[in-house]
Amino acid sequence: PREATPHHLVFIADPQLVDPHTYPDRPWPLSTFTVRHTDLYLRRSFSLLQRKLHPDTVFFLGDLFDGGREWATDRSESSEKQWRKYGEKFWLREYNRFGRIFFDHWGDGGLDSGAGQQGRKIIASLPGNHDLGLGAGIQIPVRNRFNAYFGDGNRVDVIANHTFVSVDTVSLSAMDQPDPATGSQGSGLGAGEGANSAIWMPVQEFLDHAKDELSRAVERQIRWLNNQTNRRLEHTVTELEGVIAEAPPTRRDGVSNLPTILLTHVPLYRRPGTPCGPHREHLPPSKPSSGESEPLSVDEPNAIAVRAGYQYQNVLTPTISKYLIEKIGDVGYVFSGDDHDYCEVVHHEYTASSTGSGIREITVKSMSWAMGVRKPGFLMLSLWNPIDGAGKPVGNHGGAGGRTGPTTMETHLCLLPDQLGIFISYASLLGFTFITLVVTSVLKATNRRSPSDCFAGYSDDPLLPIARSSQHRGSSAENEKAEALYQRRRADSQKSSDGSQSSNSSSSSNNGGLAVRSSAARTRSVSPSLGYGIPVSQIGGTPQAGLGIKFAPLDSGAIVDSERGDQARVGTVGSSRERRRPKQGLRARVDETLWSMWRVGWIAMLWYTWLVWHG
Repeated sequence: PREATPHHLVFIADPQLVDPHTYPDRPWPLSTFTVRHTDLYLRRSFSLLQRKLHPDTVFFLGDLFDGGREWATDRSESSEKQWRKYGEKFWLREYNRFGRIFFDHWGDGGLDSGAGQQGRKIIASLPGNHDLGLGAGIQIPVRNRFNAYFGDGNRVDVIANHTFVSVDTVSLSAMDQPDPATGSQGSGLGAGEGANSAIWMPVQEFLDHAKDELSRAVERQIRWLNNQTNRRLEHTVTELEGVIAEAPPTRRDGVSNLPTILLTHVPLYRRPGTPCGPHREHLPPSKPSSGESEPLSVDEPNAIAVRAGYQYQNVLTPTISKYLIEKIGDVGYVFSGDDHDYCEVVHHEYTASSTGSGIREITVKSMSWAMGVRKPGFLMLSLWNPIDGAGKPVGNHGGAGGRTGPTTMETHLCLLPDQLGIFISYASLLGFTFITLVVTSVLKATNRRSPSDCFAGYSDDPLLPIARSSQHRGSSAENEKAEALYQRRRADSQKSSDGSQSSNSSSSSNNGGLAVRSSAARTRSVSPSLGYGIPVSQIGGTPQAGLGIKFAPLDSGAIVDSERGDQARVGTVGSSRERRRPKQGLRARVDETLWSMWRVGWIAMLWYTWLVWHG
């Protein structure tokens, strides 16, 4: 109704923190990356849940850890040798890790409860088979450790005028399993204390007094509604002889039961092939045959498989399931986990009330993307059941006779992002980037030209003028004087050269054939008489005076012989060591591709790693 102020409750199933037990063969660093990313996903999802939905109560439905049952205590160790190196300290680190993900972010949306509510609660005491083991495989020290840190798995909570009964069904399952120590076969109710009794007996004792505990819980809730939480009981002093032993009162007369909800990690038994409905992710319901409109009553692909194995059991046995319902009483709803996928069924075989409407059970999806579902999720409940001072429903909104009426509770499946799909998108983008880099690098390497090719098509003519224009040239007389001076100096230079050669020849003969180099030959620092450059006679033009002479550019790498006074190619610059040639062909393409990937990849990987590590 519009005037309702419902209590918002969230069920979280199977977070199952990834640890060495989850992927034992996964190498580093992939194992570390998986742990980090699953923790980040759970923490972000839970924090967003708190900030956006701000539930008043959060229930965990077991399997908080993945390998919790294997981590040793001071008085126990794993039955498998490979896990015995993980002990008490490792379990404590995992407990702190769970707290950082969930407990530390419980108040992200504020600690105040909703209007008209009794405060906020987070309850994580219900164990799963990955926390303790299953049935006869449970070790008592392991269970005691779990209960010491999370609370007793068997408890009754009254929330929003609904009674929630949590039962440690993984321990109760030992009731009809063989005792590994004695080999005796538990037969449900008549097994006696000899068959695994240390495991299942505490749960049986809780169930034997469950109805009384339910009544006391309802009584406490009614006192709170009537502002009688601090009521003092009357005390009288009597003689011991006059005391009559009486059982303590369990409930006040006229107080009605509240709607009862059972919480169990392992789902109740159902016939094999019982369909789970359209919200199951693994396989949707099969289409009915032609001519039929009703959904199939047996649909194996859409059902929870009824099977068991080492330390797991997909559903409880028929004996345990029936025993639970009989002991608790008028159960209207059951919420369970373990399967990791959503499943909704209605049980008619366990109905104890005269209405015969059946018990609706919802198996909640896992919240972790590493548990085999593409879209993890959680279940949200809106509870509204106003009652009067005697605990009876007000108006037409409440559930009568301990059963949930049609308006006291609404459920809603909430789905989380498809993390695996996000990784697939990342991989697709990575592949596209890789292809783009390869194509770009190949084209770049193919079109790469050598240094000499870079000047192809350019003229050898100098960019700036190197001779004076005609109006600045000298007169004809000046040119004749310059030519005469050049010829005279050339003749003198030739005579000096011939004299040096004769002297060298005579010296050579006098020294036993050993030639003695002239002073001009011993040093290149002596400038020729005509200076460096090309003789005027070799310039195909009229010699000009001063700056009027037009010089032709030297060849690349040529050296001018100072003694000959003209251009002579005596060597090439760098001929003593071969210059490195640019890489060509496949090697050039591969090198360019690797270099491009490195330039793009290191900054992208550094940024992504920072985001993942810092959340």
